[in-house]
Amino acid sequence: MRFIHTADIHLDSPLAGLAARAGERARDLVGATRRAFTGLIDAAVDQAVDFVVIAGDLYDGDWRDFSTGLFFAEGMARLEHAGIRVALVKGNHDAENAMTRSLSLPPNVHVFRSDRAETVVWENLGVALHGRSYGQRAMRDNIAGGYPAPVPGLLNVGVLHTAADGRPGHEPYAPCALAELAAKGYGYWALGHVHAREVLSERPWIVFPGNLQGRHANETGPKGFTLVTADAGEVMAVEHVDCDVVRWARVPVEVGGCAGLDEVGERVRAALGEALAGAGRRTLAVRLTLTGRGAVHRALVGDPDRTAAECEVAAMRAGGDVWIEKVELRTAEPDAGAAALPDALGELLRAVEEVRADPAEHDGLRAELEALLSRMPHAVRAEAGLDELGDELLAAVLEDARAIVLGRLAGEGA
Repeated sequence: MRFIHTADIHLDSPLAGLAARAGERARDLVGATRRAFTGLIDAAVDQAVDFVVIAGDLYDGDWRDFSTGLFFAEGMARLEHAGIRVALVKGNHDAENAMTRSLSLPPNVHVFRSDRAETVVWENLGVALHGRSYGQRAMRDNIAGGYPAPVPGLLNVGVLHTAADGRPGHEPYAPCALAELAAKGYGYWALGHVHAREVLSERPWIVFPGNLQGRHANETGPKGFTLVTADAGEVMAVEHVDCDVVRWARVPVEVGGCAGLDEVGERVRAALGEALAGAGRRTLAVRLTLTGRGAVHRALVGDPDRTAAECEVAAMRAGGDVWIEKVELRTAEPDAGAAALPDALGELLRAVEEVRADPAEHDGLRAELEALLSRMPHAVRAEAGLDELGDELLAAVLEDARAIVLGRLAGEGA
């Protein structure tokens, strides 16, 4: 017996702010969630799996119209014709109270109820599935404890949308301990909610498959589903299968020793070529970071529009389909550069450098930034990479401030 475990599909996720950044590429990038889901249905049919488990957040939220639901129903009808069953729970994004529209689904699809955990037994497959949907978005209670006892003689699969014992960047919904899940006696726990693939345990198997398609620069690397093979009630193999059609990547390029922008472009082209090869020639969406200390720094920060355009040219020459989502400048002057500057900008630069050098100043700055960021919607904050103000991110903010000042200095000296 084989089954597919997937979660966090987020069909038709709007990807806040993408249209403004991607322009004419936005439609293709937003449509990636649908194309990845079609790939999952294709794989299920081609490999003749016995069933598919969806562990929450099939949808990103309430539908704008019925096209999202119709698209999903079409996929379920294909599985019905192939004799493949589906079991799903609703997560925080598609909780019952978050959805105002609904469509009837084919009889091969079972949606777990939300008022309590329930068990579905498919005797001919030798499997019992246990699950509970979210009735409301913010599920703060531990619901794993209420899951039924395992059914003897069958492969028992628990389907749960949860943050487990907590994961950075994810709300602590349906919290539970790893030991608690292991003690339940199930052979496999199909988890959802965490967008990075993670195997929490192999005895028993407790797995986050990650999301099906990366949606922004914090969801990098291969994305897809988990294929599970079982025999006589025992899990024999668990493997990840890539399904993403757009691969997000963060690509750092060291440019400190470059003599000019032409050489920067060559290094960017080479780095993007390597990233394309690693992505299996998928469309590559890139957060590009230029690093290093050298004389080219002022040319980069002094004209950021040209810097971005030069990187776009390098992407065109990389030999594949690359979209540069953002260019981050993490370069620096060959030396401190502020000591000999008597003017106000020089004083500002020295102040920034003093804050960078003094860890005692970091906590105060972090608190002020956190107060401002707390007003930002969580999804937008996560997409911007600001969900946690760690030391590395704070250093990047300070370096950005320094780069702005140096760019102004370069402009005034031109």
